Amino acid sequence: MWRYLRLESLGVIEEAELELGPGFTVITGETGAGKTMVVTALGLLRGERADLALIRRGADRARIEASVVATPEVAALVEEAGGHVDDDELVLARVLTSQGRSRALAGGSTVPAALLARLADSLVAVHGQSDQQRLVRPQEQRGALDRFAGAEVSGLLEQYQPAYERLRALQARLTDLRTHAGERLQRLDLLRHALDEIDAVDPQPGEDEELVQRENRLAHAESLAAAASGASAVLSEDESSAAAAIAAAQSVVDPVTGNDPRLEALAERLRRAAIDLTDIASEFAAYAADIELDPSGLATVQDRRAALTALQRRYGPSLDEVIAWAERSRAEVLELDLDDTAIERLEQEVQDVRQTVVDLAKRLTEARTRAAEQLSAEVGRELADLALPSARLEIRVVRGEPGPHGADDVEIWFAANSGAEPRPLARAASGGELSRLMLAIEVVLAGRDPVPTLVFDEVDAGIGGRTAVEVGRRLARLAQHAQVIAVTHLPQVAAFADSHFIVSKSDDGTVTSSSVIGLDHAGRVDELARMLAGVDDSSAAQEHARELLELARTP
Repeated sequence: MWRYLRLESLGVIEEAELELGPGFTVITGETGAGKTMVVTALGLLRGERADLALIRRGADRARIEASVVATPEVAALVEEAGGHVDDDELVLARVLTSQGRSRALAGGSTVPAALLARLADSLVAVHGQSDQQRLVRPQEQRGALDRFAGAEVSGLLEQYQPAYERLRALQARLTDLRTHAGERLQRLDLLRHALDEIDAVDPQPGEDEELVQRENRLAHAESLAAAASGASAVLSEDESSAAAAIAAAQSVVDPVTGNDPRLEALAERLRRAAIDLTDIASEFAAYAADIELDPSGLATVQDRRAALTALQRRYGPSLDEVIAWAERSRAEVLELDLDDTAIERLEQEVQDVRQTVVDLAKRLTEARTRAAEQLSAEVGRELADLALPSARLEIRVVRGEPGPHGADDVEIWFAANSGAEPRPLARAASGGELSRLMLAIEVVLAGRDPVPTLVFDEVDAGIGGRTAVEVGRRLARLAQHAQVIAVTHLPQVAAFADSHFIVSKSDDGTVTSSSVIGLDHAGRVDELARMLAGVDDSSAAQEHARELLELARTP
């Protein structure tokens, strides 16, 4: 429930505050006074697009603020966004500036306007003449039927919609696999051919570097062997300069080494040098013996290097990258090979999920059909009380192909008079009939799917007389289940209100201003008289106004 609404510099309204209570509240006023600004303000608090033209002329900003009773779900959303809810009271605000900026606030915290829209969905439903036109759309008609059906349909939809989305995803995957089957086979052949080529060579990590070294040895085998043999021979001779020098130094040093540890250490190094010299000579000899003089082996190495180089050109550039590419390709081949199995598996899964979707869609159709019969009857009874006693309403549920909301097309068919064949609502109802039909639906739905606050913006257009009285009576009845706020130009409707505000306009020749005033009983009589006769001091009109108020109090 909305507790108060404050407007500053919005349209022709400089400043106004409405204290709102439970029950039925009406807002009236002369044409052009700005009474629809109240509905506009609620729209801004519901996250609707900010129009800078709404800022009052001469003002640099407009501000709308409201206090509303928050449900636990709404409070949780606000607190998650950084706002605060005091007990159950939530303060919402929207600020429009002449510089083109707009701010939304919830619980004292700045929030995206989209959050206001989420909050408002569970706080208020606004119905205007544009909403009447929405009622002729099939999706709106299905939505009204589903609201009436309640938990049975909503529970089935909770099962159906995930299954339907799963079916769509599976079908898309299956279509993709089938559509690209030729491309997949081409890719598979290409990868297998490449892997066969790589496997035939069987490259090993680091093999290319080892082959370079081996090729160098084989290509220079004779010169390497000769050099090693010569070095071994030279070092092995006792008369070699190196050996002779070491021996001569030892002969001089050895006799006196015991006299100084430092000299003893140097002598030890000479002994190790003599041993190393002998070892080096032996290793040169062994190296020379190991050298391969194998021209055919050189050709084999060169052929192997050429094979590896060819792989590197195709899949490299390095040999390690060739090996890594082969590993990735083997994994891809396995995946592509599995696609044939995947198609079979997907086909079976699609069949299973489709059956689930079909079964749930059938249950939805049955539930909607039962609800459609009951809703048609209940709305028909309301229409009879709204001066459409001969009206016939049929809500038709036609089974089609499964879609996001089931397999049903829902249409309201309507005939206003006896003997007329029902036709689709878009072609069968006038504006006044649409107003009454929407009101009848809301009255029926009020006990099924209550929204805390319902706002009606001149939905009584095109009606009058006894019908207007019945519209007022129905709005009052609706207010037993929810807070109802209505902008109206009909005194017969306004008479049924529990509280009454008037938007009055003043013009000093330069600036037009409007204010919102709450009326007491005498004020209501004057305003109803003005609505009836165009003037508020007509005794006949005032008497009629009192009669309307008395009628409204009569059960």
